[in-house]
Amino acid sequence: MAAYVETSSLGGANQVTTIGQFSDIRPTDWAYQALSTLIERYGCVAGYPNGLYRGGRPLSRFEAAALLNACLDRVTETTDELKRLLKEFEKELAVLKGRVDGLEAKVGELEATQFSTTTKLSGRATFVLGAPNFSGTAVNTAANTVNRRTPNPLTGARVSAVDLPNATTFNYDVQLNFDTSFTGRDLLRTNLRAGNFQGANGSVFGGNPHSLGISELEVAFEQPAGDNIVGIYKLFYQFPLGNGFTATAGPRVGQEDMIALWPSVYPADSILNVMTVNGAPAAYSKNLGSGAGVWWQNTNWSVSTNYVSYNAQDGDPKAGGIGTKASGATGSVQLAYQQAQWGLAAIYTYLQPETAFVPGSTPFTHSAIDHNANAATNAIGLSGYWQPWSSGLAPSVSLGWGVNSTNYSTPQPTGSLLTSQSWMVGLQWTDVFSLGNDFGFAVAQPVFATALSGGVVPDDSNYVWEWWYKVQVSNNITLTPALLYISRPFGQSTPRNQTFSELAGLVKTTFRF
Repeated sequence: MAAYVETSSLGGANQVTTIGQFSDIRPTDWAYQALSTLIERYGCVAGYPNGLYRGGRPLSRFEAAALLNACLDRVTETTDELKRLLKEFEKELAVLKGRVDGLEAKVGELEATQFSTTTKLSGRATFVLGAPNFSGTAVNTAANTVNRRTPNPLTGARVSAVDLPNATTFNYDVQLNFDTSFTGRDLLRTNLRAGNFQGANGSVFGGNPHSLGISELEVAFEQPAGDNIVGIYKLFYQFPLGNGFTATAGPRVGQEDMIALWPSVYPADSILNVMTVNGAPAAYSKNLGSGAGVWWQNTNWSVSTNYVSYNAQDGDPKAGGIGTKASGATGSVQLAYQQAQWGLAAIYTYLQPETAFVPGSTPFTHSAIDHNANAATNAIGLSGYWQPWSSGLAPSVSLGWGVNSTNYSTPQPTGSLLTSQSWMVGLQWTDVFSLGNDFGFAVAQPVFATALSGGVVPDDSNYVWEWWYKVQVSNNITLTPALLYISRPFGQSTPRNQTFSELAGLVKTTFRF
């Protein structure tokens, strides 16, 4: 199309108000946008009486002069109107200019004093106030201890009673995330963490004593060096590779950081750690150490693979390193599929002993999987979730199941662990009684023995329940009272014909900033 415009000053031309009045102008024409602007903003374009524009018609110099004069007249009219408005609102515009100048000065000051142009800081501080109550025929009230099965059926050694941590405790966990991006698509995460849950006489909510580890909360933490010490908890770098692939690597990275889809929407506010691992604590062990992983993801499908070595920092191959018998390593592969309301995942994990420990197991299975230097475990998990479109009577449902096979490189005593299982179901309602308040409960069986060598019949099962209600006090503060019940926390280590259970209550307060 020629760059040609007819105006009302030309003979036989009709003024138009929209470009749609021209039947021979199409949106694909190269001058379409320019004509549209001239018509709608300045009104200085006309066409022929038959509704045509005839953009291909040659333009004479006289016609070009008439066109230019018509458009300049309209521009002059517009300029005069703008001058009148500027004069009328002169005082208001001066005030606005002063405010803009002030804002620019403040922005400049912030840019000069800001922590970093590439790093964002976020944090979470958690307070936990609570107490447990232990009951059953295995409890010695006078001594405040609980008996365990003795002698140990595998070693024959005498097993002593356990002191009960039934005092009321007040603990904290605090985390600071420094998230840095150099390209806008990558992430360097540095997580600093401190707490006071797990000392020599720590809280039961920190998994103390070791034989009551099922009671551990997801937020319970303490640096290996002790209470109230800040240290680097995680340090890893994540970046896209293209074509749906993402890579992650770091000297302090968790298995969960390298999985594209975490197949659960439970819980909105975590309580027990065992309820956060999709019903398959061995497969989703959240091992933490030096590691690397890659995932591929499109709209629905994802495949994740990763390796984590808990002891990678040690140079002695008998004590650690990467790819050694003492690495404390896990290797995982997950296949997942998700839609807007639901998702499913299948995972396989190979576990060496002496990892960061399976987050939810009986003392018997924990001893075999996590502490037997000659053991290796193959874990499989199947997990999924469904959630409604909106709040209402229908809850979201998260569930999972895990099965594990433990093998040994040396002969083991009769009655050693061969097969173990686990499962979990969690329900959650959102906006209960008030916007932002959530209620949930879950029931699970942590990793418990289902088959032992030599045909010995296991007696390792127990059940774990939790109920909680999260109150959204403000945008940054939540208050969550919770009730926990654990039947037979010792599992197979409970004395024969005796009972032992734990009932605990707590209030968890979380501050996010």
